[in-house]
Formats: sequence, structure tokens, C-alpha cells
Amino acid sequence: QVQLVESGGGLVQAGGSLRLSCAASERPLNAMGWFRQAPGKEREFVASITWHSVDKSYGDAVKGRFTISRASANDTVYLQMNSLAPEDTAVYYCAQGRTIAVITSTDGFVRWGQGIQVTVSS
Repeated sequence: QVQLVESGGGLVQAGGSLRLSCAASERPLNAMGWFRQAPGKEREFVASITWHSVDKSYGDAVKGRFTISRASANDTVYLQMNSLAPEDTAVYYCAQGRTIAVITSTDGFVRWGQGIQVTVSS
């Protein structure tokens, strides 16, 4: 089974940037995605990408600010987050999709990382 490990989270001021990384224990081949969950809220779709980077999709809340990418050299998926705002504060999860196609719902993903905290101060 593919194991996913997130890194790169932390505390940043509003307007700042962070880059999250998701290292896979082996090449996932299926689509990969990022979700986030704030306290008391449901898990929210952030972005997804096919492993060959042909297709990408973004949640409405992050369009124009976040960019998903992947590096086949090290089987890692990245989430570049710019213009961060306090409402972006959440635990961010990396996930492996059930298929190669871009998916935006949680039930389309079969394997999840442990999550990493991102906190944006005002």
C-alpha cells in the first residue's frame, strides 16, 4: 500500500505563503489530491491532479491562490499556497485517488496522509 506523509505546514501571517509536500512511499499512478478540515467543519476539497499532470482541479475557495503540482522524480505532490488568509487555517490532508481521473469528493480517495496543521494569523 502507498503511504503518504505530509510536511511543510506551520504558522504564517496573513498574506504569506507556504508550500506543503506529500511524499509517497511508491509512485501512486492514480490522481492525487489535497483536502483540508477546520475545527467543527467538514473536510473540504482543495485541489487534485492526475499523476501525469494533464488535469488539475481546484476548490472555489483557493482558485487563483493555490497551485498543485507533482514531481515524478521523487513521487511527491506539492501544494503551493499564496496570499494566505485566516480562513485557510485547517489541517491539510494529502490523499490518493481511486482512479487516474481528477476527483473532487472525499469518497473518491482511498488513502490519506496523517494531516498537517496550517495556521494563518491575522
